[in-house]
Amino acid sequence: MGLNPADPWEKYNRAIFSFNDWFDRNLFVPVAKGYIAITPEVVRTGVGNFFSNLGEPFSMVNNLLQGDIEGSGTSIMRFLTNTVFGFFGVMDVATEIGMRKNEEDFGQTLGAWGVEQGNYLMLPFLGPSTTRDVFSYADWLYYDTYWPAETNEQRYAAIALKLINQRAELLDLEDQIIGDRYSFIRDVYLQRREFLVQDGKVEQDAFSAEDDFGDDDFDNLEDEF
Repeated sequence: MGLNPADPWEKYNRAIFSFNDWFDRNLFVPVAKGYIAITPEVVRTGVGNFFSNLGEPFSMVNNLLQGDIEGSGTSIMRFLTNTVFGFFGVMDVATEIGMRKNEEDFGQTLGAWGVEQGNYLMLPFLGPSTTRDVFSYADWLYYDTYWPAETNEQRYAAIALKLINQRAELLDLEDQIIGDRYSFIRDVYLQRREFLVQDGKVEQDAFSAEDDFGDDDFDNLEDEF
């Protein structure tokens, strides 16, 4: 993976990537490893399911904005099913009974409306994005800000748990990053976003058989840096 025409701000982006990488390796990686050491896998899975379930209403809205009535209905049914029968989303009952997750964010909605991808952009702490997809962060920033907690301390603790759990899920993928880390993560991100915006209808599948990654792996890599 070499030069990418979508990355004219590479010098700036690499500087931010280096900062994020230093912060990650000196704070999040040690914390994530400690979290794994003391937290059973079934609990970590439940935590991930819980926070994923909170994102379903945003997928519902974005599916609706894209004119996908069926997808919107599926998202809200997944949310209701997992909330009621999955202990507030800790168990992903909806997937088990055949309701396929159709995650959509506002960046994908803008893409569906014809807004171009724009330039690749590495954001401090938040990681890879583009000048279009930066708006995709609005969804989770909203529910992080208005988390239903009695105190700010409880809200911050919930956000910290979500971030640590997400980072713990990524540790096993580290060895699969090959070559220049910055270029690899950038190109994976851009390919994955194009695949999502086009709902898989691209001339060349970004996830060919020669790669070792699955769809979930690409989702996770987007969050790493």
